[in-house]
Amino acid sequence: MHRLMQAPNAAIAQIWADLLCEAGYPTVVERRYLNGLAGELPPDQCLPELWLRHPEHETAARALLAELERLPQRRWTCAGCGELVEGGFDQCWACGAWAPAA
Repeated sequence: MHRLMQAPNAAIAQIWADLLCEAGYPTVVERRYLNGLAGELPPDQCLPELWLRHPEHETAARALLAELERLPQRRWTCAGCGELVEGGFDQCWACGAWAPAA
C-alpha cells in the first residue's frame, strides 16, 4: 500500500476514499480514530490518511482529487421558500425543493 495524503477529518477522508474507489483506485482510510489522542501525540500525526492499494494509481488519484477541488460551487435562491442556498447543494435545506436547472 502507498500513503496518498492526510485528510482534515474522518468524514472527508471517507468521502475522498469512496470517490477514489468508485473511480477504480482502491483506497483505504487509516488513522481514522486517532483524533482523540491529539495532545498525547502531535496533532498532525492524528489526522486520517488515505492509502492506495496500488502505488501505480498515485498520479491518477491525485489528479482526481485536484479536479474535485475545482468543482464550481453554486449559489441559488429557492423558488419554493426564497431561501439562499450556497455550495454544492442541489436541494433546498429548508423546504426540500430542487435547484433550478443550470
